[in-house]
Amino acid sequence: QVQLVESGGGSVQAGGSTRLSCTPSDFVYILGWFRQAPRKEREFVASINWNGRNSILETSAKGRFAISRDAAKNTVYLQMNSLNTEDTAVYYCAARPSVDVGWKYWGQGTQVTVSS
Repeated sequence: QVQLVESGGGSVQAGGSTRLSCTPSDFVYILGWFRQAPRKEREFVASINWNGRNSILETSAKGRFAISRDAAKNTVYLQMNSLNTEDTAVYYCAARPSVDVGWKYWGQGTQVTVSS
């Protein structure tokens, strides 16, 4: 069982920035971020593979969010800029242990609240 430890988030003004961190307890092939806003389905935000060479950003996140990996700290970051109220959600870190396995492990979630 891989544990995912998340940190970051909180309250931020519209137009501001915040950074989320996720550290897995063991090797995972892909780490990603999802979010779930009130009364909405959970949606994919971004992902990055184990060596940091391949990353994916959901369309609305492109140009505002960036996902990166610090190999020395074994931590993945989601930098979120130009936040707006529609970004308000619980953000979840998730992991795929291998390329042929889905999102098997999930973090506890961290709240990001953007106020206007």
